[in-house]
Amino acid sequence: MKHQKETRTRYMTQMALLIAVIFLMAFTPLGYLRTPVLSITFLPVPVAVGAMLLGPRGGAVCGLAFGLTSFMQSFSGSGLGAVLLGLNPVGAAVTCIVPRILEGLLCALVFQAVRKISKKGAYYAASLACPLFNTLLFMSALLLIFYDTEYMQNLARSLGVLNPLALAAVLVGVQGLVEAGVCFLVASAVSRALCAARETDG
Repeated sequence: MKHQKETRTRYMTQMALLIAVIFLMAFTPLGYLRTPVLSITFLPVPVAVGAMLLGPRGGAVCGLAFGLTSFMQSFSGSGLGAVLLGLNPVGAAVTCIVPRILEGLLCALVFQAVRKISKKGAYYAASLACPLFNTLLFMSALLLIFYDTEYMQNLARSLGVLNPLALAAVLVGVQGLVEAGVCFLVASAVSRALCAARETDG
């Protein structure tokens, strides 16, 4: 009974710390690399760590925290989020939040599945899967909800693309590759270290 209580306390403490890290990164320069053209996010890193360290539920909660910070930034009055908020507030909330919850959940499931085959490989697979899920699910929600709006149609025409898949490819581009590379390297190293420390502590 005492061991179960200690395990739960540690679980909740780790989750709270990861949520705090997500909010800290989201509202400081640590979480984003912003250029005049791109906005590259590093928030999949703590989501991936949470998914590997805390399992599907923890991954989903960390993803929810990521999504909430993304939606909150839509109220800043600048960037794509602000545009989406002006077009459809409910659609903006769904686009910002739901893909990130699924991102954390699916990342944890990938980790658990690959871990049955390769313990070490699971960290790399999940660390790569998390940013890929983030990009795929966010872009899918964005295009599903907003592609037919005048804003997205004008954007597609300005980029010279004629269909949703082509528009997604252009929008992701270098941004998706950088996010995937950073998360693959950082999240795999951090999660392996934290899981090893937890096993050592018993």
